Amino acid sequence: MSETKMTKSISITRLLLASALALFLAAAAHAAVPGITGPAFNLTAQPAFLNQPDGNAVYSWGYGCNGTPTGTAPAAITQTPCPTMQVPGPTLIVTEGQTVTVTLTNGLPTAAGNTSILFPGFNVKATGGVQGLLTQEAQTGGSVTYSFVASSPGTHAYYSGTQGDLQVEMGLYGAVIVVPSAVPAACTTGLAAANLLVKASWGEPDFRLAAAAYDNPKTCYDREYLFQWAEMDPKIHNAALAQVTFLSACTSGTPGCGDPLVVPTEPYHPAYFLINGRSMPDLMDANFAAEYPHQPYNGNPHMHPGELTLIRAIGQGRWQHPFHEHANHVRILARDGNMILAPNGTDLAGQLMFNTDTTPGEAFDGIFYFTGRGLNWDPYGHHPGDTSDPLASLPCYPDANGYYTVNSTPPAPVHTVNYYEWCQDHNKPLEVAPFGDVAAGGPATLPNPNIFTNGAWYGGTPYLGPDATLRGGGTQACVSSTGSTAANQASTCSTLQPSNIQANPASERGWAYMWHSHNEREITTNNVFPGGMLMMMLVDTREFVIDESN
Repeated sequence: MSETKMTKSISITRLLLASALALFLAAAAHAAVPGITGPAFNLTAQPAFLNQPDGNAVYSWGYGCNGTPTGTAPAAITQTPCPTMQVPGPTLIVTEGQTVTVTLTNGLPTAAGNTSILFPGFNVKATGGVQGLLTQEAQTGGSVTYSFVASSPGTHAYYSGTQGDLQVEMGLYGAVIVVPSAVPAACTTGLAAANLLVKASWGEPDFRLAAAAYDNPKTCYDREYLFQWAEMDPKIHNAALAQVTFLSACTSGTPGCGDPLVVPTEPYHPAYFLINGRSMPDLMDANFAAEYPHQPYNGNPHMHPGELTLIRAIGQGRWQHPFHEHANHVRILARDGNMILAPNGTDLAGQLMFNTDTTPGEAFDGIFYFTGRGLNWDPYGHHPGDTSDPLASLPCYPDANGYYTVNSTPPAPVHTVNYYEWCQDHNKPLEVAPFGDVAAGGPATLPNPNIFTNGAWYGGTPYLGPDATLRGGGTQACVSSTGSTAANQASTCSTLQPSNIQANPASERGWAYMWHSHNEREITTNNVFPGGMLMMMLVDTREFVIDESN
């Protein structure tokens, strides 16, 4: 994917907003794809309240674990909790070819009536319970068991098949992830294996569920995230709570007592727009954070340059959500577990999408890729001949694709900070003259931090890696390749910010790109911005160890 300029050029200001959020982001947790493993699962449907950024707690229903699950995943995350009610429901992780059984117990209020689960895309056999419109349903306090063969890898939805306009709205939905039974050989050799070695050299665990998304060598990946989009109309939830409260307390003979729950779901006016059950900024807190006992999964993607990041996404709500991932397009691999292949049956044919559409009930898998190619400046801030900082004089030898990798000659060390650098931009300064016009050799002029309207939103540096603040500072002397000193050699280094400007915290040395809905209302919470479907993709250099364990 060579497209970078369009989204990067319009996103450079947003990239600089990273440091406006730096103190917040530095403490933020990350997000792999935590879930429970089977192939046998015991779930329950229960009521609870979901905490929202505006201080409200919204009455909801959700699936959860009925007892201790068989196991958890990924392997690098241990002792993953599974509450009795959560939104989304527990992510069910199985292997292709396994026979999966899910036993559901109905713990909803009596007034809610029956409930069930649909597993679209699978041939499901249901036993127990009572016959419903779409599948067997569990009555209040009762159970029903569903079984199916996990016939195809990929990301799949599950959700209630009973009074779906209400029960799915209330939170009865979740994800099934089927990992391939055999990893293609291409995913354990070459650059795919090298990326794993690079992470291991920095002590970074492998948080993937598998090395490939599908039984296809073109679907290798290095990192993965699951995002479930949904929305909530609090009027519906409040009406459900009022009726449940009345019906559970009324005595026989009271008018309406004993009637079934009837909640109008139209007109529909959602006020909360959710990624994995949370809104911005809550979704950037840790997985399983105590503040959100029934919303355990966060939404805080993280990557290193050159990594292939697998995006698993499901539209779980009623609306379609146009979601934009800044910094590059997303290559769609599959929809609902069906790979999109060229006529030869091997090559990928899914489109590159500027916005990834999330149709209600539909899942997709896609690959996001970022290297810095096309920026036209050196994101690592290299300074030729600078002996004061050995990292500033790291080399970049292009491989056949133009990147500094193990396939370069000489090969890149797996422990180098600038592994996978785009060598064509090596040593190119972003800005030659600070605070003003570009004298020569730099493609951009950054905001003047001495002007409050700019400086308040920019507090760091556009460079990746350790000593990034020093590299972007106005006090560092640069040495040219011939050994002479800096004043007349400004084209070899950047002097961007004075030392009194707040820089990125030492624990966070990356860039943040906004990932958000392109429906502007959906990046609000109760019509207040920022909120809703808004998160940040954090791109960090290799020495920053990405910890997905919380």
